[in-house]
Amino acid sequence: MADDPLLLLLHGMGATGEVWLPWAPLLERDWAGRWLAPDLAGHGWAPGLSGYTFPGLAGRVAEGLDARDRLVVLGHSLGGVVALALAARTAGLPVAAVVGVGIKVAWSPAELGRARELADRPVTWFATRDEAARRYLRVAGLTGLVAPDHPVVDAGLRREEGRWRLAMDPAAFAVGAPDLPALLAATDVPVLLARGEHDPLVTDAQLAELGVPVVTLPGLGHNAHVEDPSAVLALVEPYR
Repeated sequence: MADDPLLLLLHGMGATGEVWLPWAPLLERDWAGRWLAPDLAGHGWAPGLSGYTFPGLAGRVAEGLDARDRLVVLGHSLGGVVALALAARTAGLPVAAVVGVGIKVAWSPAELGRARELADRPVTWFATRDEAARRYLRVAGLTGLVAPDHPVVDAGLRREEGRWRLAMDPAAFAVGAPDLPALLAATDVPVLLARGEHDPLVTDAQLAELGVPVVTLPGLGHNAHVEDPSAVLALVEPYR
């Protein structure tokens, strides 16, 4: 249909838009409209930012959008927070709905300190692609879900003068903890938050306190969109 929304898919911290590549056959079959899976700033091929904030990440995504497109935004983890920032009234974008999967709600001082420490580290170089690929999978939370030689991994790596590194800008780790109540208060569009049943980063109780509909995906973990694409795509069906 001509008025089908654009499905905007936003990846989590450390990953790239290529993490959605295995969804392509599923989307071809089950999503009538167009879809887009950009790299967030400082990830993959997207240039970094001088300072990382959720509005800044959202603004960079918005630069690549057509303001005439009605959007349904599905974001994983960091991407879910960016999705909420895109849906803010002040952003002025035609967002019809947001589905956030695996958004971490509660951050301890120790966790934030660890993130700042990672952000301050220089780029790590590796002698082989395999070493870099295994680090990429750990950083993106994809170890055991994606093989090191999978094409999805290539977008997260860079080779320079015979050495390998992650494509991600380490400074992106310093984006901080999202103020989810404020983000939710700043939008008027429907929001659905979901988590895998075995996701160790967020609990049902934490999501329930936010006052929006919540779905728990049985048997899945933090990267539910990788583990069971069909189950996660089903979450956006009501918002076509």
